[in-house]
Formats: sequence, C-alpha cells, structure tokens
Amino acid sequence: MMKAILAVLVIGFVFFCGVLVVESGFFEKSSQVEPGCILLQNVADNTTSEPDTQQMQAAETTANDANHAPTQAMTIGSVDPKSGYKFQLELTPKGAAIRKATFSEFDDRDRKDPKPLVFISPLPVKNGNEICVMANTGFQTDAIAEQNSELRLDKYVWKSLDKTMTEDSQIARFEAFFKAADANDQVFRLTKTYTITRDSYLLKCDISVENLNDTEQKVRFNLTGPGGMAREDSRSDARSVVAGFRDSKGHVVSTILNMRKLVKAKTIEDKQLKKPGGSFLWAAAVNKYFAAIAVPLPENGKDYCDWITSKTGQFYNPDGDSKNNSGDETVGVNLAIAPTTLDANSSKTYSFQLYFGPKNKSLFDKNERYRELGFVQTISFTTCCCPAGIISPLAFGILTLMKWAHVVIPNYGVIIIILVFLMRLIMHPITKKSQVSMSKMGTLAPKVEEIKKKYANNKAEMNKQMMALYREQGASPVMGMLPMMLQMPIWIALWSAINASIDLRGAAFLPFWITDLSVPDAAWTFPRPLIVPLLNWKILSLNLLPILMGVAFYLQQKMMPSQANAATNPQVAQQQKMMKIMLPVMFPLMLYNGPAGVNLYIMASTFAGVVEQHVIRKHIREKEQAESKGLVSVTSKTGGKVKKKKPKPFFKT
Repeated sequence: MMKAILAVLVIGFVFFCGVLVVESGFFEKSSQVEPGCILLQNVADNTTSEPDTQQMQAAETTANDANHAPTQAMTIGSVDPKSGYKFQLELTPKGAAIRKATFSEFDDRDRKDPKPLVFISPLPVKNGNEICVMANTGFQTDAIAEQNSELRLDKYVWKSLDKTMTEDSQIARFEAFFKAADANDQVFRLTKTYTITRDSYLLKCDISVENLNDTEQKVRFNLTGPGGMAREDSRSDARSVVAGFRDSKGHVVSTILNMRKLVKAKTIEDKQLKKPGGSFLWAAAVNKYFAAIAVPLPENGKDYCDWITSKTGQFYNPDGDSKNNSGDETVGVNLAIAPTTLDANSSKTYSFQLYFGPKNKSLFDKNERYRELGFVQTISFTTCCCPAGIISPLAFGILTLMKWAHVVIPNYGVIIIILVFLMRLIMHPITKKSQVSMSKMGTLAPKVEEIKKKYANNKAEMNKQMMALYREQGASPVMGMLPMMLQMPIWIALWSAINASIDLRGAAFLPFWITDLSVPDAAWTFPRPLIVPLLNWKILSLNLLPILMGVAFYLQQKMMPSQANAATNPQVAQQQKMMKIMLPVMFPLMLYNGPAGVNLYIMASTFAGVVEQHVIRKHIREKEQAESKGLVSVTSKTGGKVKKKKPKPFFKT
C-alpha cells in the first residue's frame, strides 16, 4: 500500500514539475529560424497622434521638387566574409532607418542550409507598415507644437541621395524637406548619413536638422534605438535592454531590464533605463550572444551624453498572444532627444556610434573604445543563489582559461570535459572527507536515535550529547554540506561561462553527432515534431545527452551514502528513495532542449562524480575492513578509542 501511495506521489510531482517546465518555456520550439523583429512603438496602445495627411503630402511634394531623386532602399557593407565588412545593412527610405542587419561571419545555425545570420529585422505592423532601427518618430517644432501634434517621420519616405564607396568604407545618405501646415515659410531639412567601415563592428549615424526659416525654432524628436534581434537561446529567452552609465568614481555601471520585467512593466517609470547619479553613455538591446549598442556622441568635450532625456525599454507582442510565446515578441529601446533651439538658417547634428556584434569579453578588452565605454557590461551570467560579484569574475576567468586552452586543444567539447575533471580533481580531498563523514554519520544513526529518545525533553542536553558523539567518532554534520557550499560558486560560474560563451556558438565537438555546442545535440531530427498528448509538448529531435545525463544522475543517486537517520526513520528513507527517482527524471526533462555544451558539462560532471564516489566508497570499505582486523591504528578521528600515552620516567637509568 505504501509503495502505491509513493508511486502516485512521485508521478503527480513529476507531472506538476513538467507543467512548470512547459510554462517556463523549456519546451518552446527554437525560434532561431524565425528572425527577430524590431518594434519600438507600441501599436496596440499608441497614444501618439497620427501625422496629418495634408502635412505629409505637402512635405512629399516639396521634397520631390527639391531633390528630383528616386526613393529607393540602399545596401552598404557585405555578407561576404572576404570583403572585410563585419555586416551588411539594408537601409529603407521610409524613416531613413536600418531595416535589416546581416552578419558576414556568423550563420543562422541551420544544419542543412546555413545562411548569414540576420541580426536585426523589421517588425511588420498594421496597414503594411514596418518599424525599424534609427527611425525618427515624433518630430516637433514650435509651429507644430501650437497645433498640439507631431510628425511621425518613420512613416515618411525620405529621398535616397548618393552612395559613396571608398577603399575602406561605404556611406549612404537620405534627405527630407518638410513644413508645417499653414506655414509655408517654416521649412526644415533633415539629413541622415550612415557610414560603415571595414574590419569594424562600429558604424556611424549622423542626423542633421537644418532650420531654413528666417526665425529661430525650437526642435525636438524621438528616435527608435537598438532592438529587433532574433532569439538565440533555444531553451530560454535571454533578450533584454541595457544602459551604461559612468558613476561619480569614473567607473562604468549598468542597469538591465530583461524580457520578464518588461512584460510586467505597467508604467513608463517601470520601463525607464536609469542609474541615480550616473551619466548616460549608451543604450543596448541584447540577446544571448550578440548586442546592438547605440552610443550618442557627447558634445563640447564632455565624456558623457547630455542631449538624451529619456531611455525607455519596452516589450512588444504584435499578435497579442497571452502566453507571449508565439515567436514574434521582441524588446527595444526608445530614445527621446532633448529640445534645442535652432537659430535662423542654422543646423545641428546629432551623432551616434552603433555597435553591432558579439558579446565577447576578449574583443571588448582588446579595443580601447569598447573598453572605455564598458561594453563588457552587456555580458551577464546566471548567478542562481550566489552573488554576481562572485560569479562574474569566476565565469570570466573560466572563459579566459578556455580560450587559452583552445590554442592547444582546438575542440571546446574536449576542453569542457577536461575542465570538469580538473575541478573534480581539485575538490577531491574535500569531497573525500565529506563522503567519509557522511558514511560515519550513517553508522552512528542508531546511537543518534537513542540519544534523541533519552533526551527528548531536554534539547540542549540532546544536542550536547550528539555533538560529543560526533566528536568522539570523528564525524561532522557540517562536512556533508561543506563540499557543496565550496563547489557551488565554481560550478555555477562554469555553467554560466559555458552557457554564455560566444565561442561555443557553432563550435563542433563530434562531427557525426554534436556539431554545435550552443544548440541541442539532436542525434536525430524528426521529420515532423512529436506532440506529447495532453501536455502539447513539441519534441523536434532525439537528444542523447539529456538521456545520458539521466543515467548518470541515477548512478550517482544510487551510490550516495544514506542519510544518518534513514535506517531508523521510514519517512526519511522514503524521501531519500523518492529523490533517487526524481533527479534522474527531472534534470533530463528540464534540460532536454538545453545547449549541448551545457548538457555535456553536466553529464561529464555527473559521470565524474559517479567514478569519484566509487573510488571513495571503495576506500571507505577497505579502511573499515582493515580497522575491523586491527591493521590500522585506531584514533578518535577514525571512530575508535584513544590509547592513553604512558608517562615518561622522571629519569633514565
């Protein structure tokens, strides 16, 4: 009867945890084949008024008469790795914005037909419109402000000007004339210039606003910042928005809003990227491996930007699905430009540096500009229950060690296994002491129960007697937890480093099986996704690493020493038996769609632990047998009675 109840409890618990796993997104279909989108204006609850149609038509007519130039998309850069360009930009005349950015040296990780990775994509919205990066949105002047409205320049088709190509760079320019309704003499010209350079992840965007009137005008506008990136993690979504600031001590600090926080944000205040006392440096949208960073260039010799008044992160869900998991969701940054007064027939230029590239600490450390701006702040690690101040230095140290090792061993899968065994070897003395102590605690269980019964009404005396027993027998309850406490920061840092390393993206371990350590191992991809009945789980492939991990966990649990009171307490014994079933089931379920590098690390660590436990338990058995035969000197530390030393004679004869 008890076994049946236990089986029902285990099945119920597994089912409950499985539902939680599904809800958390562990079994979501990888969206890496669906390029990410940019949406930096919420269409559902947009409160900005639409531009007046007559204003826009008048502006278009003026522009056509002035330029006599065709409106057309332009492309700068290249997706050819041999060209020297790191990426290719597709620029749209609608808003003079970046419609698409495609890397030349990173692919989309499609095993059958890999193509250059589309890093930034537009987001289609209603009425056939798209919203893109670096598009001017609300533009306002004195005359427009009197009408209590603003121009949406991202809906306006700018004129495509010349495209200049030099040996080391390519430049594209757009231009727009417009005027406010009923004010024929109030004309403005906007010019936007993009410059991309070979062998650099940086590009420059200059926005020039020219007042062609005979009177001064106050001007302000908003700008769509970075965003629109594809989801790079097949298991969980690591996309977020980040902003960098320089504090009073000159250090670069950051603030971050991940997708979960942005989903819950209800007010503008909840979406603000700010750091009290910090001077604004840059704003970014990031995913697991890449970052799009906008750096507004300071004026008047300052080392920070003071003409950005607001940095707002936002979550966007175009199709409005309640679970936010249909694949079209994205995050982005809105930037508000401070109002400025332009004298008659004068202009002002706002300059941005944009970084489109990998989150790579080695790259950030080598480049003085990246180092000065603190781009390394875009790299974040899973800290779990440990402080970030401990995990981050350890994880960066492990990443550096892996890079050094890769010079000698050009296979990151082998390096991961070597790191696991090295860590096990370093921690072995402490682990051994822990296992010996736990074994002794198990043998002392009957005596512990006797003490508990004898001093049931006197807890202070009970604890005193138990500690005396442990001390006499050389056992320690603390030693059972010590290795875990010492190893936890190291294991979390190692896990985080492997999980976030851009170097593992596309890196193969075994050419016939694990061809990319950053995605599930997929020993066999099913022709059609398998749907688990009732739960609606989509399983795309047969992943062997999680299954092997389950075997390793089962063997590890089977070899774990029994708890001190498991032999005399049926409830504790059942709990321990339950754990032996739960861990081998739950971990493979949770990590089934995890990156192969992470699963390889956990599997290797667990199998190494099994071997280590086998060696330690063999040592314990041999020692116990030797002690029982009187072959080993018995001390209080080994669980025996201490022999008193004979007093030395006062004098020698």
